[in-house]
Amino acid sequence: QVYLTESGGGLVQAGDSLRLSCAASGRDLTVYNIGWFRQAPGKEREFVAVIRWGGNTYIEDSVKGRFSIYRDNVKNTIFLQMNRLKPADTAVYYCAATSDADLGDYAYWGQGTQVTVST
Repeated sequence: QVYLTESGGGLVQAGDSLRLSCAASGRDLTVYNIGWFRQAPGKEREFVAVIRWGGNTYIEDSVKGRFSIYRDNVKNTIFLQMNRLKPADTAVYYCAATSDADLGDYAYWGQGTQVTVST
């Protein structure tokens, strides 16, 4: 089992940047596909980005060009770099791990970190 802990959220102004971290313990992150999700108040949770165990990444269209995802194998940590933040990016951000090649079953989740973007 892998345990995930997010950090790096906070209150920023529109146009600022944040880097979220997803630190893993219990297992090596490189055996999982790791996704970032977010949930805004009153909205469904939505997918943001994923990095596969092999290193391939996919970024959701709504944040493509502003967000990137990468992995530090030494620190066993996944990062979500968020640039040019908008108020619409305000949400609780979660990282999750799956060993499913189709990315259909994220079995392990962190507790989330709040990102608030003011105008």
